[in-house]
Amino acid sequence: MVSMLRRARGALGLVVIPAALMLLSACGPESFEDDTFGSAELALAGPGSTAFRAALAKRWAPIHYQDVDVTGSHGLNGRGDYISRVDFDGDWSGTNNWDNTPSRALTAHAYHSLVETSTHWYLVYTFFHPRDWSDNIFDSEHENDAEGVLLIVERNGTEYGALVGAVTVAHKDFFSFVPDGSPLGSGVESIDGKLSYASFEGVLHPITAQEAKGHGLKAWPAYDIVGDGVKYFPSLTTAEEPSSATDSDVRYKLIDIYGSEGLWQRRGLSTLFSSEGTFRGDTSGGCGHVAGQCGTNSANTSWGWDDQNDGPILRGELGNDPAKLAAYYFSPSSRFSTTYTFNPFKGIGDPNSP
Repeated sequence: MVSMLRRARGALGLVVIPAALMLLSACGPESFEDDTFGSAELALAGPGSTAFRAALAKRWAPIHYQDVDVTGSHGLNGRGDYISRVDFDGDWSGTNNWDNTPSRALTAHAYHSLVETSTHWYLVYTFFHPRDWSDNIFDSEHENDAEGVLLIVERNGTEYGALVGAVTVAHKDFFSFVPDGSPLGSGVESIDGKLSYASFEGVLHPITAQEAKGHGLKAWPAYDIVGDGVKYFPSLTTAEEPSSATDSDVRYKLIDIYGSEGLWQRRGLSTLFSSEGTFRGDTSGGCGHVAGQCGTNSANTSWGWDDQNDGPILRGELGNDPAKLAAYYFSPSSRFSTTYTFNPFKGIGDPNSP
């Protein structure tokens, strides 16, 4: 249901701004939802603090364009392309998400994680869909779908650093992007395009976009809304469901992947995961237009994402070892420290440790 807050909000006034402006400064102090800490206090708290992670995640969270297809029975008049949270249906089972998509609210959420080295912060944003679907009987489908983006933020001595690069996940491939003026060039992997920005709540945010149906993700405009689509904007407190398949002003709520609502603490939950980093999914609920066209256990989390041909970068390292990935994908590699000062995936500064 559309909130009273949203109905009263009015026109957004989104303005796309040249990306080079982003690198001129890290932006000064700003007001964050539920931020009870001052800038100096947040800096002292560091990444082990929930408030610090939330502030940094909100500062750089993407403005997210979701293409929507309203055709085909499995797309549910566009609902099959709405982003949501893994437990949108009130439970932590991965095998009934396809089945429950028609009847449950699909309020918008995205999961964020942070790891830190002395030179960079690495932020991963994961966008979840209950269905990877098709309206073609010759195409396969599967339950659960999670794709996302790694943002590389250089720690330049300012409050939130400078965003210098991104790597996105589109099915079985990763794609790299840099903003105008970035100090990074192509490494072993070629840069695939430019990272663009738009102004939201007084600061610049990168723009990402996902395809309809299969939900591959790239930096806008490498993917874009074609016809129907939803434009999502980040929040720490508000999760909204699109009012229609052409809603251009929807808030998505950021969820700390390490927190009580997150996925990291549930990585061993057998009802949700079939193996390390892979969601459990079955063929119930009408998945697959014909027999054999619905995959099982086919979606991965950030610590299960894998590019099919990027050499020494192993499965899951975009999420759990992004400094290694950044030094491989971009140059100069010497710019990146690969020694972590905070990385719960590797047990370094895990906020859930005793």
